[in-house]
Amino acid sequence: MKLKPVILILFILIFFGCSATLDSSYDPIHIPSSESSTYKTGTQSSGSQKKVGTQKPYRVKGVKYTPIASASGFVQKGLASWYGRKFHGRKTSNGETYNMYAMTAAHKTLPMNTWVSVHNLENNRKIVVRVNDRGPFVYGRIIDLSYTGAKRIGIVGPGTTKVRITALGRATSYSKKTKDPITFKPIDYWKGNFTVQVGAFKVKSNAEKYRYKLSKSYQNAHFVTFTDDRGTFFRVRIGRFTNLKDAIRFSEKIMTQGFDRAFAVAE
Repeated sequence: MKLKPVILILFILIFFGCSATLDSSYDPIHIPSSESSTYKTGTQSSGSQKKVGTQKPYRVKGVKYTPIASASGFVQKGLASWYGRKFHGRKTSNGETYNMYAMTAAHKTLPMNTWVSVHNLENNRKIVVRVNDRGPFVYGRIIDLSYTGAKRIGIVGPGTTKVRITALGRATSYSKKTKDPITFKPIDYWKGNFTVQVGAFKVKSNAEKYRYKLSKSYQNAHFVTFTDDRGTFFRVRIGRFTNLKDAIRFSEKIMTQGFDRAFAVAE
């Protein structure tokens, strides 16, 4: 799938800021591998419900992958594979714990938490799974299913099969009987509440001093608290926008005014 060039530069949604002012400048995002990949690194922090850090471009084996902004209308054909016990209990890319018995999947570019319909073109079976991981990083494979998903669609034995995947969106309601999602809303990162992150501190007082300094020149200067297994970070942000493009334009503008790093983030 070819992505429009503008997509390649839009989603630099990471969690560190102006290096000259930080007492802890790195607050990185890592993409864990799926079973079909030899790529191994740290785990993704869970963050907020939207988990927009997973929209950050990343590289595996020298190849750059850029998550797309919207899953609306997304259809793709290729090989499906699966990953199971070896990764059971490990962190997935959105910070959840991988459960080989859940109905989840890994995809390289779909927005995290997108539900997709997977149609096995060999035996006509269909399932619905939720993307919570990145992968597979093997040529020709477009989706990695959990063990249970693979079993239901009939590919545990052969290992791979040709499928068509159709993005459904974010689940908005579930069946009371089966707990399966029954209605969906398209995931779209173009619209929403956005701001620009310019710093990440380990010491709260330093974040507060920086926020106060910025409040004299910028609107909505604030900081948010984020905690994961590495500790607590105080992320300083400025500006308020209703669409991603305006937030990105603002981040690019202030980088010409002395900020070493500034990145658009969703709130």
